[in-house]
Amino acid sequence: MPLVTSKEMFKKAYDGGYAIGAFNVNNMEIVQGITEAAGKLNAPVILQVSAGARKYAKHVYLTKLVEAAIADVDIPIVLHLDHGADFETCKSCIDGGFTSVMIDGSHHSFEDNIAVTKKVVEYAHERGVTVEGELGRLEGVEDDVKVSAEDSAYTRPEEVEEFVTRTGVDSLAIAIGTSHGAFKFKPGTKPQLRFDILEEVEKRLPGFPIVLHGASSVPQEYAEQINKYGGKMKDAIGVPEDMLRQAAKMAVCKINIDSDLRMAMTATLRKYFAEEPGEFDPRKYLGPARDAIREIVAHKIKNVLGCDGKA
Repeated sequence: MPLVTSKEMFKKAYDGGYAIGAFNVNNMEIVQGITEAAGKLNAPVILQVSAGARKYAKHVYLTKLVEAAIADVDIPIVLHLDHGADFETCKSCIDGGFTSVMIDGSHHSFEDNIAVTKKVVEYAHERGVTVEGELGRLEGVEDDVKVSAEDSAYTRPEEVEEFVTRTGVDSLAIAIGTSHGAFKFKPGTKPQLRFDILEEVEKRLPGFPIVLHGASSVPQEYAEQINKYGGKMKDAIGVPEDMLRQAAKMAVCKINIDSDLRMAMTATLRKYFAEEPGEFDPRKYLGPARDAIREIVAHKIKNVLGCDGKA
């Protein structure tokens, strides 16, 4: 099955009350773990690439890994650019085989955000590629995306109709209280998402796919394992999975998951080297790390996203 765009995938998700997992990829083991889990559960999946991943692994290596995944599993796969910073980056990915791109103009003024997003949409749609835009700014750090608490802002529902109409985007990322990275909420506080904002956006954009960034849940078993072997994850508090499932039953059709994968991989590697300090064969420690990725992706598909059996 060739790469697909997110258009039909999101329509089915919206109508079916579930979301598609958008998992960030950086190397072969992560691609394998994600797609093997999705293939086994017959779930559609989005493999997304950040600017940091493109710098680390190079564009051509990542696209070839995804081509290998397509040959290995028979499920719909979208190759998506996560947080494209400008038109040139989006153009490079569109020309380089991506079937979906995100243009993140949220750091611009409303009008400038519309201008750059519209430019990307026009170029992408001429080539059959879908586009995700963003309104509102999420706090936190993820690769090249760095937003302080002072600069973060919830999405304003009164702006979404104009933004979508004037830009022509295919999906919209909004800010309702999630954040990038593992340290999302202060210790001792109860995590909350602004479902009132999501409900208002849904009313103003009926049937339109919404995207949730910064949605890792910070699995405690991995946080504890990292801490046990010298890490510092004790204050990491993620988004409760029941809140993410609620969002997936509403207008949210795409949920981004990255930090959970990093934690699963890191925890597994730390444990392995603590128990086998003399090991130097990469296959011996990257294999278990890949297994951990597979397990957590399967958990997200079945218990959070609800997209198992929807391929």
